[in-house]
Amino acid sequence: MAADNAAMSIPEISPEQARQRHAQGALLIDIREAHERATGMAEGAVGIAKAELESDPAGHLPTIGHEVLIICQSGRRSLAAAEHLLALGYSNVTSVAGGTSAWSNAGLPLVQPLQTDGERDFNERYSRHLLLPQIGAEGQRRLQQARVLILGAGGLGSPAAFYLAAAGVGHLRLADDDVVDRSNLQRQILHTDASVGQPKVASARERLLALNPHLEVEAVQARATSQNIDALLEGVDVVLDGSDNFPLRYLLNDACIKHALPLVYGAVERFTGQVSVFDAGRQRGHAPCYRCLFPEPPPAEFAPNCAEAGVLGVLPGMVGLLQATEVLKLLLGIGEPLVGRLLSFDALGMRFREVRLRPDPGCPLCAPDAVFPGYIDYAAFCAA
Repeated sequence: MAADNAAMSIPEISPEQARQRHAQGALLIDIREAHERATGMAEGAVGIAKAELESDPAGHLPTIGHEVLIICQSGRRSLAAAEHLLALGYSNVTSVAGGTSAWSNAGLPLVQPLQTDGERDFNERYSRHLLLPQIGAEGQRRLQQARVLILGAGGLGSPAAFYLAAAGVGHLRLADDDVVDRSNLQRQILHTDASVGQPKVASARERLLALNPHLEVEAVQARATSQNIDALLEGVDVVLDGSDNFPLRYLLNDACIKHALPLVYGAVERFTGQVSVFDAGRQRGHAPCYRCLFPEPPPAEFAPNCAEAGVLGVLPGMVGLLQATEVLKLLLGIGEPLVGRLLSFDALGMRFREVRLRPDPGCPLCAPDAVFPGYIDYAAFCAA
């Protein structure tokens, strides 16, 4: 209630009155963030973000008694900023009622602030992210600097890569040795009919850059093996598992533990899917790894791949999107990643089910005292 009373003591004027006072010498300050001002500012306003103005008012205001008009988007933030300045002794401060929205509705002129092409693209392309306090400009810049390995440009890698590219993850490394087959098109949405016969990573790179030309998309036409996995993981922040077989999953798990990288796991079969985050390399003894879930691979007859068992076309899209969501959370440091939790999805019943996973204290790879044993013959291990 006290805060409301303080806010009520701040004078408010209409946009028309603010325009008149500005013409008579009052300083008009737009306290919105830069990405908000990019959509248009009240003519004559000076753009100074609220936090910046509040932290150093003397660096922005001519004198303590100069008339200052504060405008935001709707009038709420301007009241709070005016209240802050009033507490510091700036007595001639007024808030513009209704903010820039009311200014525009009144037909008063708006101007576009000077921006480079890069700034304009950034503010427009990621405008919805910039509005989220959990991301904002700082978080979006963090995504631009991030590097993600996507192993597999197929059913899971396709939707995940599409949305990570759209979200602005700056460097995507795609690894896959396969070529596009017409049977892929039912679910692998990165590829088109014209891509049939092309390497999947080349087709994927073309589509991703068409969506967001400001990315670096590294196409590695190779199958992940014990010989090249270290190079594939070099310099990345998060790994997304879009593989479709157990040897690659075990290899990727072991490599991520060795390099202390979070692994975003996904799998689909027929009408069901699974998603989890294995982060044992960074959280030994606290987070499980893939081997804690599957110490040994199931017999082949109990774990057929999509080519053998079939899969509902939309299912990899749903699981891949969940994987992309987990990657973004990890990169931004927000929310609660699926560490120690396995999320299962039944498309026919439209049901999600969560199972808690605990680290295996005897796991040969991720136990606190375990020493990395080196890569093994994963195909032979799974066949056995």
